[in-house]
Amino acid sequence: MLYPLKLQAAFKDYIWGGTRLRDEFNKQTTINPVAESWELSCHHDGKSTIENGSFAGKTLIEYIETEGKQVIGTKAQDKKDFPILIKFIDAKQNLSVQVHPDDKYALLNEGESGKTEMWYVMDAQPDSKLIYGFNKKISHQEFEKRITDNTLLEVCNQVPIKKGDIFFIEAGTLHAIGAGALIAEIQQSSNSTYRVYDYGRLGKDGKPRQLHIEKALAVTKLEPPTRKPEPVAKVNYFTDYDLTILAQCDLFNVSHFNLHGNCNLEAKKDSFHSILILNGEMALTYKANSFTVKKGESIFIPANMGEYILNGTGEFILTTL
Repeated sequence: MLYPLKLQAAFKDYIWGGTRLRDEFNKQTTINPVAESWELSCHHDGKSTIENGSFAGKTLIEYIETEGKQVIGTKAQDKKDFPILIKFIDAKQNLSVQVHPDDKYALLNEGESGKTEMWYVMDAQPDSKLIYGFNKKISHQEFEKRITDNTLLEVCNQVPIKKGDIFFIEAGTLHAIGAGALIAEIQQSSNSTYRVYDYGRLGKDGKPRQLHIEKALAVTKLEPPTRKPEPVAKVNYFTDYDLTILAQCDLFNVSHFNLHGNCNLEAKKDSFHSILILNGEMALTYKANSFTVKKGESIFIPANMGEYILNGTGEFILTTL
């Protein structure tokens, strides 16, 4: 059955999180803090649940298993698992400095895909920063020594951020989201993270959080990033919306829409559409049906569902394969 699925997120209470997802995005959860909401997820660590229609109460993966892989699209027919995970991140404190493995290493050592990701900065405090790779090329010996003697931050590329910034984080890139950042993240469906620096914090058990030095040494690119932190295309202005292509790669394609009217879209057989509402309120119309979507909500449009319309005022991110 092909219809737009409004999704309920899975939530994470990591110690660095805040309350903005609950207070500003109307996330219904009792956990505290609300560090992440996994808006589109079939990962076993947190699955999206369907809110509407005949599959209400089922997980997204149950819907896919029932309807068949054609609802993901032909581009993912050869993939064992659902390929994408999309989340909101509220960093009240600094996240740990970390790195993710590529597919080859992760499949061998973690039993899942690697993790390349893209960040869209939805909001940031005036002094907010991100760590994005190194500020110079270093050796494995220096990397290990700086982890051990807590001087790693001295060689990290620390970048001031503002609303609208885009970062493409390839697997193997050292990175960290800084305090005061609110992020929309599009990533491979993986939860493999290797932590190398954590500001001396203690976990909920009162003990220092685990570092993963050996694995990080094996996968980290020890040089400055080659990609500029910017969208791949400039803004295209249309009558009813402004469109910016944020990222294009063999893993996902991501576009940002600033809507002030009607936007006609079409889900063809090659890929599903994921709609993530960043701000505002709009009507989603398909065939003879319509419902309201608003800030903080996530909608899965099955592949080959055909044309649909978003009408209203606000911002949304469209992700496809």
